[in-house]
Amino acid sequence: MSKKVKKVVLAYSGGLDTSIILKWLQTTYGAEVVTFTADLGQGEELEPARKKAQLLGIKDENIFIEDLREEFVRDYVFPMFRANAVYEGQYLLGTSIARPLIAKKQIEIAERVGADAVAHGATGKGNDQVRFELGYYALKPDITIIAPWREWDLRSREQLIAFAEQHQIPIAKDKRGEAPFSVDANLLHASSEGKVLEDPAQEVPDYVYSRTIDPQAAPDQPTSITIDFEQGDAVAIDGTRMSPAVLLAKLNELGRANGIGRLDLVENRFVGMKSRGMYETPGGTILLVAHRGIEQITLDRGAAHLKDELMPKYAELIYNGFWFSPEREMLQAAIDQSQQYVAGQVRLKLYKGNVILVGRDSPYSLYDQDLVTFEEGAVAYDHRDAAGFIKLNALRLRTLGQRRKKLGL
Repeated sequence: MSKKVKKVVLAYSGGLDTSIILKWLQTTYGAEVVTFTADLGQGEELEPARKKAQLLGIKDENIFIEDLREEFVRDYVFPMFRANAVYEGQYLLGTSIARPLIAKKQIEIAERVGADAVAHGATGKGNDQVRFELGYYALKPDITIIAPWREWDLRSREQLIAFAEQHQIPIAKDKRGEAPFSVDANLLHASSEGKVLEDPAQEVPDYVYSRTIDPQAAPDQPTSITIDFEQGDAVAIDGTRMSPAVLLAKLNELGRANGIGRLDLVENRFVGMKSRGMYETPGGTILLVAHRGIEQITLDRGAAHLKDELMPKYAELIYNGFWFSPEREMLQAAIDQSQQYVAGQVRLKLYKGNVILVGRDSPYSLYDQDLVTFEEGAVAYDHRDAAGFIKLNALRLRTLGQRRKKLGL
């Protein structure tokens, strides 16, 4: 314990670990604890978290439960998908993108209730501690941060259970043993890691999957859908307009039924180690293909290629926890500017784990069939112009070739 704390806002799930943290904060710091539980679409009933907090002595006015699903998708997921962001070529950043919103809400609650500290349940080995704390510091530079997993001496499941029993914290029967793997879920994805998944040479067991059916068990006929876009954001499925969170939930249903969005990944964590995780992002996988499809006909080549060059940096910033950094905001401004005419409709077929783009159309399309046709087009294009274009681009290559010839190389 490094600093006297009077009141602390804890990111609280209601599970065993954060319940132990809650009691530990009370006993170790003697602090008044405020709990914050966010509904990000993880698919769990959140009222039990309220009851658990009450049972542990938290006053009703110090229990905050907020439905953040629409804000999460509108202000975090959709801006990220405008960039087509994937980390290390595959990961759709489902856990990473949720952390800045949780951090932001914790700081807002801390300001509201006059708390001088915030706490989280992330371990000292993972990325989430970095993401949470960079967010806290960006939004409230003088905040005190408590990270129990870096401070306490509870190093085993047995010690955690013993602490819980000592302080009369209820333990569900299925929580007494060592969990076979850990899960983090929200409306964008579910991620599983640890224990049975730690050996990257071993196939992921079937029981780990929760968001998708086995692609082999998916329907033998493809599911055809359309997605409409406006300014880079999906706004409708099959002609029906939906709010951001409702739309993503619908895409998740469609993806789940067709076995779409599974990813077995060994990634490089920001803290320096490699980790193996299994991600399920059914709706996001569909959305990425659809968004790229509408960009194909509405983005100019220069803008499209520049976006693809910027994307890895943008994705890395989100993965590493720099959502509130000026460089992420600069990139976001450029990305959003590029999306002004990214509008229209994309047609897709979903089939046994695959998202197949079959058509795209836009009132802002830059695709000119007369220009690209192999037949004689109506648009003026003089084939002879290509010779000069090629010769100019070849000038430095010819110069290099002459030097090699001169030197006898």
